[in-house]
Amino acid sequence: MADKKIAVVGAGIIGRTHLQAIAAADGFTIAGIVDPGPGAAEAAARYGAPLFQDFNAMLEEKPDGIVIATPNESHVDLAVRAVEAGIPALVEKPVATRVSEARSLLAAIDRHGVPVMTGHHRRFNPIILKARDLVGSQRFGHLVQGSVLCSLKKEDGYFDVEWRRTPGVGGPLLINMIHEIDLLRFLFGEIASVSGVASTMERGLPVEDTAGAILTFREGGMITLSVSDAACGPWAWDIAAGENPGRFPAHRVQSHFFAGSAGGLSLPDLAFWSHPGEKTWYEEMQSSVEPVDAADSYIGQISHFGAVIDGRAEPRCSALDGARNLAIIDAIKASSQAGMQLFMAADGLTAKAMGPAA
Repeated sequence: MADKKIAVVGAGIIGRTHLQAIAAADGFTIAGIVDPGPGAAEAAARYGAPLFQDFNAMLEEKPDGIVIATPNESHVDLAVRAVEAGIPALVEKPVATRVSEARSLLAAIDRHGVPVMTGHHRRFNPIILKARDLVGSQRFGHLVQGSVLCSLKKEDGYFDVEWRRTPGVGGPLLINMIHEIDLLRFLFGEIASVSGVASTMERGLPVEDTAGAILTFREGGMITLSVSDAACGPWAWDIAAGENPGRFPAHRVQSHFFAGSAGGLSLPDLAFWSHPGEKTWYEEMQSSVEPVDAADSYIGQISHFGAVIDGRAEPRCSALDGARNLAIIDAIKASSQAGMQLFMAADGLTAKAMGPAA
C-alpha cells in the first residue's frame, strides 16, 4: 500500500512536532509544508518536502490528508476549505475560537461527508488509555472527586507572538486548559456544569494568566481544575508526562488525581490506590503502579488519522469533540465574569445559568 501523503499547514512549534511524527510513522510521507514564514524553508529542506506559500496551491496537489497547525483564529477557515476540497483534516486544538465558527465547520462536515479530527493528542497516550480502562472498572467504581493542576512558567518572550496575548484567541484557557477539558471528557464523559474564575493579575496582559474551574459530570462526580502560565512548579501534564522530551524537561511528579467510590488513581504515574479489605479511612491503603508500554502520542495520533482517511475508523477526537471542549472553555469564562454556576445544554455546545442540562 502506498504511503499516505500528508501536508502540514504551519511550521511553528506544534507544526514541527507533527512533521516529526509524520516522518517517524510507518506508511506516511510529508506531501508538503504550507507556511510563508522564514522558518518553513528550513523545515522543508530538513524533510525533503515541497514548500508552498499558498494553501490553495497545496490543495491542487491533492494530498491524502492535511494537518492544520496554524494560529487559532485560522483553524476553521482552513478546515472548511479542506473539507470542501474533499480532503480529511487533522486540526490542532482549539478547533475554533468561537463555538459559532465550530458550528459552521460541523455543518460543512455534514454537507460533504469528509472527516475532521481535533488534535487532542493525549487520547493516544498509552497512559491515558490505561487510565480510561481503570476509571471505567469496578476497581475504581464511579467518580466522586478529582483534582487537576497545570502550573507552567512561560517566559515573557512567549507572548511576543501577538495572538498568544489576544483575548478570544490566546491565554492558558484556550491553549492549555482545553487539553485538560478534553482529557476529562475522554475519561469521565460529558460535563454537566462549570463554575469558573480567571485572573490577569500576574502578567497584566489582556488575556488571563491564571484560571480555575469546578466541573460536575452528567454521570456524577466533580473535579477541580487549576491552570496558570505564570506560576512556577512542575505540576503539569506537559512537564510530568514526558511527552515532549525535546521541548520540556520531565519531572517525576503527579498532576492529576482521581478518587472513585472503590479506588483512586494518580497520573501520569498510574498509581492505583485501594483498600485490601474494608473501605474505611482507618485501614491502610495499598498502591500498585499499572504497567504500560511507552509510545509517542503524536505518532499514535497520525497513525489513527491514516485509519480515518481510509474509512477504517471514526475520529477518536472529532470536530464535535473539539467544539464541545471549546464550549466548556467559553462557559468557564462566562461563569468567571458572571460569578455563577453555568449548566451545559444537552448538545454540549451552549450553557445556561439555571437548571440541569435538558
